[in-house]
Amino acid sequence: MKLSTKGRYAVMAMVDLTRNSDGSPVALADIAERQEISLSYLEQLFAKLRKGGLVRSVRGPGGGYLLAHPAESTRISDIILAVDEPIRATRCAPGSPSGCRSNKSRCLTHDLWEELGNQIHLYLSSVSLADVCARRILGTSGVIEHQPSVPAQATAPSAVAAQ
Repeated sequence: MKLSTKGRYAVMAMVDLTRNSDGSPVALADIAERQEISLSYLEQLFAKLRKGGLVRSVRGPGGGYLLAHPAESTRISDIILAVDEPIRATRCAPGSPSGCRSNKSRCLTHDLWEELGNQIHLYLSSVSLADVCARRILGTSGVIEHQPSVPAQATAPSAVAAQ
């Protein structure tokens, strides 16, 4: 599963906004420059974020954007959903009783991918903007050491008893 630039850039911009706002509005041009994102693309994303109630705009000189809610209560999943980025790993339409195959049946691994999408949504719902800014991300990304898998027979009680 791949998250599109829409979702990734929206999260990057919101984290930038959170880190660079001292209570005063932050200009999109400044975010665009710092994050190396097209200003016109950010304008489209922030229109959706504003419509979703995550940011508020301030017009005029010194204007820009502010968070509509505290960073502690703004969830990453809210940002991604506000820019119309679906959080799912199946090809099927969300909530559809029919599958994505030509005969409308579900593929053999549908439930696996459906649950993966649910887990991704749960994880992103558990992380706030404040967590990202403070580097309090849950999990062990980059820390897990891969160990060679042990065949199931080698760990079975009969295999241990035979040794």
